[in-house]
Parts: sequence; structure tokens; C-alpha cells
Amino acid sequence: MKLEVKDLRKSFGETEVLHGVSFSVESGRALGLLGRNGAGKTTTIRILMNVFKANSGTITIDGKPFATKDYQIGYLPEERGLYPKKKVGEQLVYLAQLRGMSAKDAKAQMKKWLERMGVAEYEDRKLETLSKGNQQKVQLAQTLLTSPQLIFFDEPFSGLDPVNAQILKDVIKEQIEEGKFVIFSSHQMSYVEEFCDDIAILNHGDVVLSGNLKEIKREFGQDRLVLSSLGETPEELANRLQDGFSDLLDVEKVQKDRVIIRKKQKENKAEILKRLVEQGVDLEYFGLYEPSLNDIFVEKAGDE
Repeated sequence: MKLEVKDLRKSFGETEVLHGVSFSVESGRALGLLGRNGAGKTTTIRILMNVFKANSGTITIDGKPFATKDYQIGYLPEERGLYPKKKVGEQLVYLAQLRGMSAKDAKAQMKKWLERMGVAEYEDRKLETLSKGNQQKVQLAQTLLTSPQLIFFDEPFSGLDPVNAQILKDVIKEQIEEGKFVIFSSHQMSYVEEFCDDIAILNHGDVVLSGNLKEIKREFGQDRLVLSSLGETPEELANRLQDGFSDLLDVEKVQKDRVIIRKKQKENKAEILKRLVEQGVDLEYFGLYEPSLNDIFVEKAGDE
């Protein structure tokens, strides 16, 4: 199944905050919906959840209009949305019933998910008495109570230590493997790379980049090489490259242990290597550059 968002526009008063947002999500694959604060991610998610309407644009599943009443939706917000002074089990059952479950099924699902998240012992405790990490796990249990077909994870790893983060990783992977629509939003790019096959980067209400993450990485890295030298620091190597190889390359970035260059011609990798050897550069590493998602995000969403 495929969920498609096409040309979403949304204005608040005279200010248009979404300028024609388009992307798609396939069931059984996770989409990383990325952007800086204020880029339009939350507005897009709220439109998908029918919290409010877009001014224009369409949302479809397999070509048919998407209606939230026909699907169970799970939402893990960045800011916790549960009641701090209410008992954990009671409020999860209450929220599941609001979403259409019977009291019996709601109680069974509550117990199942508290056990799965390792917080069953806190069923009769007020939420505010739990640690930040355990509150996050209760919030995740709430997200999945009704076996949602469409799930939004907004900064899901906030407040979790490595052990609890692994529990959450396992649960998210299970949801993807079960064929759910998963939309994942986070500023922690390593998690996005771990879960997401596809990405859409928003900047000031526009989608500035979208598609398959592997293909995007390949495209971003195709004209770039990575070099390091045993005998020179990255700064020394960069200066040498800029002075003696400017006809073949441009120095793009100097990092802690390497230099990233951009070839001036697509087919001159061998020529660059030959010249480096001829001029006595003691190479430690010479190879293709594979950008991290963080590099791509900064390039596409960073202000000029």
C-alpha cells in the first residue's frame, strides 16, 4: 500500500506555512520526515491526523482519499501528552476506549504493552512518579495500544538510556516488519539512517529533497572523494591539494582526520591518484565519499 501526500498547502491567517508539500510512504517502509524547528513537520503531521485541514492538496492511500476514521493512527509526540497525576493503567485504558476499543480489549492491550515495554510494575502508579525514560515507554505503549496502521514517531528516543533505546528500536522495527505506515521525525540523524528507507526534508514549508536514502547518498557522493595522509595533517594536505591540484579538484571540506574534495571532471579519479603518487603524497586513504544523512541535512536545510 502507498500513502501519497500531494501539494499540501496550509496558511494561518495571511502566513502560508506549507507551500505545496508532497511525498509518499509505502507500507512496511519508514519515511524520515526531517526539518529544522519551524520547517513545517508538525503542521504536516497534524493535517495527516486530521487535527486541522489543509487549505489545498490531497492525501490518498492507493489512489483513494485518505479518511482518518477508516484507520487507527498512533502518535508519539515529542512533548508528552499523558496525564501526570493519573495512574498509568487507568489512563491507557481510557485512551484506548476513546479510540474505539472495548473496555475488555483495552485492558488486555494495556497489560500487553506495559509488559512489552518493561513497565508493567507501574500500572497502578501515577505517571509523574516515573522516571523520564519510563514515562517515554508508557507514552510509546499508548501509541501502539490499538494496533495502528499509521504511526508517527516524533523524537521517540528523547530521554532514553541505551538499554531502553534498544527496546524502542526493536518495537519500531517490529511495526515496520508488520507492514505499517511509519513516519519518523527526529533530529538524531543516526536513528533516521537506521530505520528509514526514504526521507523527505522540509525547509521553510517546502520539500527540498525527497526519495530513497541510499540513492540520495549515492548522488551526493558521486563527484567527491575522501583523502587522508600519513605524513600531513588534514589542513596541510588541503593546502597542498589546493595549491598543486586545482586543475583537477576543489577542496570542499577539511575534517578532523580527512579531506573531502570534489572532482572537476567525472572521470579523473585515476588521474588524481596518479598525480598524488607522483608528487609524493603519502596516502593513508583514498576513496569514494559517502555522505552521512547529517551532512545532507545541513547542506539542504541549513540557511545560506
